Amino acid sequence: MKILVVDDDEDVRVFVQRLLERNGMECATAEDSSAALALLKERDRGYFDVILLDVMMPVQSGWDLLDELRQAGDETPVIFLTARQTVEERVKGLRLGADDYVAKPFDSAELIARMEAVVRRRRSLPAIEVGDLRIDLGRRVVERGERRIETSPREFDLLRALAESPGRALSRKDLLQTVWGIEFDPGTNVVEVQISRLRRKIDACGPPMIETLVGKGYRLVAAKPESS
Repeated sequence: MKILVVDDDEDVRVFVQRLLERNGMECATAEDSSAALALLKERDRGYFDVILLDVMMPVQSGWDLLDELRQAGDETPVIFLTARQTVEERVKGLRLGADDYVAKPFDSAELIARMEAVVRRRRSLPAIEVGDLRIDLGRRVVERGERRIETSPREFDLLRALAESPGRALSRKDLLQTVWGIEFDPGTNVVEVQISRLRRKIDACGPPMIETLVGKGYRLVAAKPESS
């Protein structure tokens, strides 16, 4: 496994790095959020299997860094390493998208076991394939043929909703409920805008796949081969 450790305490970084490397893992470290973002930018999305993240850091907290990563569509599993153990704080981290919490001081064997469990859960998620389009739910990666398609978190969720019902039209109301969690019509064109953006990205890699059915909604279909 490849692990990124983000903690402003050098002693913690050194200890965890040595622990992980003794257990056959690759480990990179960052002393704050800026250094972590720089490391992540240098590598392909999904390069790291797990990010071990401290909560209380100068300038930008671990919570804020996690929120920034998730907003940018980075779904790398995150485990918080923190001395802050209140229920409210754990709930906050989980709602922001953390996969687990490990309290400091921690047992080395437990930390490794929790990391392995998080990776197993992510890898056990299936991939959805519609024609030459592949949606990896665990890594939240979209590929069409040999090309990776970068999507925002909302675009990914929208594509997933369509792909889970291939060939079936999903109405605007269906998508608002499934993707946005909205039970009423907000009176905006948010669905149409996101469909348009997603369609441009998907269709840039091959024949059209997202169809508009007037009066019914949208559906995802396997692309028809282009005629020669």
